[in-house]
Amino acid sequence: MKYETIDPSLFVANRKRLAKMMKPNSLAVFNAADIMPTSADGTMKFKQQSDLFYLSGIDQEQTILVVYPDAINEEWREVLFLRETNEHIAIWEGHKYTKEEATKASGIQQVKWLDDFETIFQMMMAEVDHVYLNTNEHWRAEVLVQTRDARFIKDCKERYPLHQYERAQPLLHHLRAVKSQQEIDLIAHACEITNKGFRRLLGFVKPGVMEYEVEAELIHEFVKNRSAGFAYEPIIASGFNACVLHYLENNRECKDGDLLLMDIGAEYGNYASDMTRTIPVNGRFSDRQRAVYDAVLRVFKGANEILQPGTNIPAYHKEVGKMMESELLALGLIDRTDIKNQDPAWPAYKKYFMHGTSHHLGLDVHDYGKVNREIAENMVFTIEPGIYIPEENMGVRLENDFVVKAGGNLDLMRQIPIEAEEIESLMNA
Repeated sequence: MKYETIDPSLFVANRKRLAKMMKPNSLAVFNAADIMPTSADGTMKFKQQSDLFYLSGIDQEQTILVVYPDAINEEWREVLFLRETNEHIAIWEGHKYTKEEATKASGIQQVKWLDDFETIFQMMMAEVDHVYLNTNEHWRAEVLVQTRDARFIKDCKERYPLHQYERAQPLLHHLRAVKSQQEIDLIAHACEITNKGFRRLLGFVKPGVMEYEVEAELIHEFVKNRSAGFAYEPIIASGFNACVLHYLENNRECKDGDLLLMDIGAEYGNYASDMTRTIPVNGRFSDRQRAVYDAVLRVFKGANEILQPGTNIPAYHKEVGKMMESELLALGLIDRTDIKNQDPAWPAYKKYFMHGTSHHLGLDVHDYGKVNREIAENMVFTIEPGIYIPEENMGVRLENDFVVKAGGNLDLMRQIPIEAEEIESLMNA
C-alpha cells in the first residue's frame, strides 16, 4: 500500500460499534473482494471490499473476518483469517501480511491462516444462533458478478440450513453513514491531494491540450502524494462533453472558448474525495459562461446552508430545486410557462439540472447511508449542483465535500479555488 499506516484504533472502534448492534449469540462474517480477471491470464487491480476494510484495516485478498462478540471461547470473539504466504508467492506476488503485521494493522489478536477457517467456523456454528452475512445492498448497486460474499452465503446456507440468518448491510449502512474523526481526517487528506492536483492543472490547461493530458497531470500528482490514484474514473470533459454526465473517454482536444469540466478525486487509504471544477480553457470566462458559472456557485453556496442536521435528502433536494429554478429563470433557460406546465415528478429545472445535489462520501464514493434517514452531524456529503446546456456546448458543475455540523458545515475542500476570479488569476499567473 502507498498510504501511511492507519492507527488500528479506528478499526477496533468500528468492530465494537458493530458488536453492540448485533443480536445476542450471533456472529458476522465478512469476505475480501475478489481479484477480478480480464482476459488471458490478466487481472484487474485489487480493490478491497469496503466493509472488510472498515472493520479490519486489512488490504489483502483472500481474507475473512469473523466477529462473534458473545463467544464463550474468548479467542473466537474476533478472528481474522489470512492467506498463508510461502517462498513462491513472495517471489511472484510480493510480501503478504504476517500474523504479527495483521494484528498490528487491525488490532485483532487472533489471526489464523485461511486453511484453518472451515474447522474453526464449524465449531463456532455449533454454538451460535444468529449469523450475519454480507452482500451489497446499496440502492444504486448493479451487481452482475458473483462475489466472494455471495458464494459464501450460498455455501453457508447449504451447510447450515437451520441457523437464523441476518443481514449485515443494515447495520453497516447505519454505522458507516456517520464518520469518526479518524475517517474525516483520511477524507480530508484525500481532499488535500486533490487540491494539489487541481492547482497543478491551472497552469497547464490551455487551448490545444488534450483531455487525456489533463488526466495524466492529475494521476502524476496523486500518486506522487501516496494516493493509489483516482477514487473513481475521472471525467475530463471539454465543450459539449461536459453535458454528458458520465463522460469517460477523455480523448478530445480542449479548444479556445471551451469550458473544461473536471469531476475528479484522489483516494487515500481507501477513502475517497470527490471534486468537480469547471474552468475556461483559455483562462477567461466569457460573459455568458460567467453568468452560468455564478448561478451554479450561488446554488452551491445555498445548498450548503440547508444541508443541516435534522433534514433528509429528499427534502433537501426539493429545496435545492427551488433555488435552481430561480437561477434558470434568470438565465432565460426556462420561463414561467414551463414552470406552470411542469410535471411535478420531473420539474422544469430538471431539463438543465437532471441529477441529485448530494451523496454520502467515505470508503465508497457513493457511500453508505439510507436516503430517508435524518441527516446527522459528522455525515460527509458532496454538494454538486450543475447546469448543462447542450445547445450552447456548455456544462458547469461545482462540487466540494462537506462534514455536516450543527453550527455550520466543514468544507473539506475550502482550500481548493472555486471563485471565478481566483481561477482566472491562477490560470493567467
